[in-house]
Amino acid sequence: MPVCRREVEKVVNGGNAALNTTKHLWAGAVAAAVSRTFVAPLERLKMEYIVRGEQKHLLELIKTIVATQGIKGFWKGNFVNILRTAPFKAINFYSYEKYRDHLLKLTGNEEATNLERFVAGAAAGITATVLCIPMDTIRTVMVAPGGEALGGLIGAFSHMIRTEGFFSLYKGLVPSIISMAPSGAVFYGVYDILKSAYLHSPEGRKRLQNMKQGEDLNALDQLELGTARTLIYGAIAGACAEAATYPFEVVRRQLQMQVRATKMSALATSLKIVEQGGIPALYAGLTPSLLQVLPSAAISYFVYEFMKIVLKVE
Repeated sequence: MPVCRREVEKVVNGGNAALNTTKHLWAGAVAAAVSRTFVAPLERLKMEYIVRGEQKHLLELIKTIVATQGIKGFWKGNFVNILRTAPFKAINFYSYEKYRDHLLKLTGNEEATNLERFVAGAAAGITATVLCIPMDTIRTVMVAPGGEALGGLIGAFSHMIRTEGFFSLYKGLVPSIISMAPSGAVFYGVYDILKSAYLHSPEGRKRLQNMKQGEDLNALDQLELGTARTLIYGAIAGACAEAATYPFEVVRRQLQMQVRATKMSALATSLKIVEQGGIPALYAGLTPSLLQVLPSAAISYFVYEFMKIVLKVE
């Protein structure tokens, strides 16, 4: 009987762990879907600068998109973007916390050090990139010149497999990893450092104490940082990560648009970009990108923390 009881407990615990993992992933996926839909127009402008090499001023570009495609043109490719970012963010958020917790177990510390936060963020960025880059590559091809003729998501996927083979879906993997490792490190590390600093401050300790004493708190009241501070810290973390790794993003997009016959290495692509437009070319579209990242990162972290409370993620 004791053996059977232990087996039953093991199955129940395993089921609870699987359910908790699913809820954790859903929290990240919902955060990505909400934030990406909200900032889709800014994402579209960024892609115009990076992928199409657009040279128009921001207001001119906005007028051109409205005139040729209407308001809905700003949400072009948003569904595919959600298909890409939802699993990416879900895996990213989840794996960061798992890597961080694993490092805590290895070191025996009560709280992660700043180095452990950065290492866990880098590992999370690499994990999500390797698993999700095919969808990102397909989206880049769809919004590139001539992408409209491929017939949407399935058409772009079929075209790439037929003309360049399966591994064409992983074009730009190396610069993506080089980009996402520091990006993840900065994004999660900065947010966690800011959050830890606040929670250890007199104001933060007082808030936690009031939360413990409160009854029937709604989900917003249960946010450790509160609504405003969660949004602000998320925005700061996102801006820091974007500014630190933006040149890698530009190179990665260019690599994803290359065909096999004229394919160049990441280094050669970087040199070509600099040769044609100078160092500023590596930061093409940074302004609309930062305008997009600030609200995106803020909303993403807010919705993620909110959904963890709603879904009762342990």
